[in-house]
Amino acid sequence: MITRTLYLDRIRPFMYKPVIKVLTGLRRSGKSVLLTQIRDLLLADGVPSKNIVSINLESAKYHAILNSDQFTRLIHEQAPEATGKVFFLLDEVQNVEGWERTIASLMVDFDSDIYITGSNSKLLSGELATHIAGRYIEFQVFPFSFKEFIEVSPPGKTTDEYFDDYRQLGGMPFLHFLNFDPTTSRDYLQGVFDSVMIKDIVGRREIRDVDLLRRVIWFVMANIGNPYSARSIATYFKSENRIVATETVLNYLDACVEACLFQRVANQDLVGKRILKVDEKYYLTDHGFRSLVSMPTNRDIGLILENLVCIELLRRGFQVQIGRIEGNEIDFVATKAGRPIYFQVAYLIPDSQTHDREVRPLLKVVDNYPKYILTMDPITIQEQGIIHQRIPEFLLDTGQFE
Repeated sequence: MITRTLYLDRIRPFMYKPVIKVLTGLRRSGKSVLLTQIRDLLLADGVPSKNIVSINLESAKYHAILNSDQFTRLIHEQAPEATGKVFFLLDEVQNVEGWERTIASLMVDFDSDIYITGSNSKLLSGELATHIAGRYIEFQVFPFSFKEFIEVSPPGKTTDEYFDDYRQLGGMPFLHFLNFDPTTSRDYLQGVFDSVMIKDIVGRREIRDVDLLRRVIWFVMANIGNPYSARSIATYFKSENRIVATETVLNYLDACVEACLFQRVANQDLVGKRILKVDEKYYLTDHGFRSLVSMPTNRDIGLILENLVCIELLRRGFQVQIGRIEGNEIDFVATKAGRPIYFQVAYLIPDSQTHDREVRPLLKVVDNYPKYILTMDPITIQEQGIIHQRIPEFLLDTGQFE
């Protein structure tokens, strides 16, 4: 397994500090492996193994740990009696009811350095945030980037050949153990999808109409990157003779975002600097799941490329929104440290009409921050201050926006 340097480099400055490190992300996206790599760093730094307590609550031997009292007793039983700092690496803590109280108590009972993971984007929205306000930092973990995908792939292919594989299969880390075989990879993705839906969505929200939930998810996956609202989805189902309340659709979409299956991207009015609560877009955290709705790999390729770029920007730590300016749309406004970068994404720009459509919104932005057009065109140019770059090269050039 490759070392996930992107995340370790971000986590490293907070190690040994009295701040809880919280790793959230889609199930099977690599959080457990990342905890193992953090453990390796601690051992390499000279931390005695007896001072490291590792518990994976997905393990069958911990399935009886259901509440905070049981969780606390378990940790105290495994915690070393040695003096000095104790390191707690606790995986999938959301499986325990009231886990927040246990985590807060560790900060009192030990000289602790705490690392936790969870497959829920709102892991910090409850009691933990109240107990330790200002004493935690969150890192969202995504499936493999294109760069990581190449690192674990068999050698000998061109960049574009690797990109074609990545575009079709996605970046779930386990796929490299399957040699990226399309059939077995799809079977594995189906298993992960079912696990996310049953454990992280149906189970957590106690959803009874599983068939409707699956249909809502399929609708979003088939229309990834298109603007729509919960109301428009409900209207679609009505046209299919299925009466669905808008509130139900909204709850299902929220549950999918919480389970890290989808990433919700809001609209921003670039003139008024307002967030618009209409026609939000949803992107798949791993675009490989789209194959499960039997979509041909070349259908809506422009939207698939949008998905790739959106997740890459989030992976690099940007806040991402859709830009609206004078009736025009900019695909992504990526902001970090208060500095925006503007992106248009297209499959190809075959003619002047397409060129003008992509360039026009960027030219309406009057600031001097970087502006990009990302496509699969073979030639990259710079014009009127706008940089035209190929998408595979953008995905591999990981240092350009740090």
